[in-house]
Amino acid sequence: MKNKLSLLILLLTASSLSAQVNVKDSAITAPIIYANYAYQFPGGDLNQLFGSNSRIGGGFLLKTKGNWLLGAEGNYLFGGNVKHQETMMIWISTPEWNIIDANGMFADVILYERGYSFYGYFGKLFPILSPNPNSGFTITGGVGYLQDKIRINNPNNTAYQLKDDYRKGYDKLNGGVSCTGSIGYMYLSNSRLLNFSVAFEFVQAWTHRMRDYNFDLKGPDPDNYSSQFYGVKVSWFIPLYTRKPKEFYLY
Repeated sequence: MKNKLSLLILLLTASSLSAQVNVKDSAITAPIIYANYAYQFPGGDLNQLFGSNSRIGGGFLLKTKGNWLLGAEGNYLFGGNVKHQETMMIWISTPEWNIIDANGMFADVILYERGYSFYGYFGKLFPILSPNPNSGFTITGGVGYLQDKIRINNPNNTAYQLKDDYRKGYDKLNGGVSCTGSIGYMYLSNSRLLNFSVAFEFVQAWTHRMRDYNFDLKGPDPDNYSSQFYGVKVSWFIPLYTRKPKEFYLY
């Protein structure tokens, strides 16, 4: 038992030593977890339905000694700017674009943009205008999946026209293959106190409507859509390595 315990301690010590790196002096392999926020503007077909939106998410990034970047991330997108609201529910609205609920009152209906995406990506870091070989300008590209829809909120569900499955006929659920690319700057500090990146990001999605029946069209939507997002993305990094201790100490 003592021999096994000694071997385990030796392995853990070796692993800890191998994870101790000096960011300032040389390029290193750095596993990183991160959280991000992006503010986006729509383009293409998406611009006909939604305005600007926000996106939050997180992921895992591996920066190699050769400053190659490999990663994966997932995101949740949300916004409150839905366009042409009055025409989406024309068949259940009054001439003044109001919906009458079960109590004979005008229903309070609020529309939001909601969605999610996930990507696998790769890229390259160029240590230019940087404090160390592990920081600098970055170029990345990736591929994944994107889905968005209209979230229909009717407080207390008083409008029976928008309950349960009926609501799905108006939400324009939309999904498909998506590609992403970015140009930015990545900073890994010598002290590990501040680690972040800022990038301009472009997203291209090729999607189709996923509901079998759309009430505003009185049937399915067979069209394919080409949509874009343009935005600024800020990420906060947590490196999973320990900083190499100094060789000399002064007392």
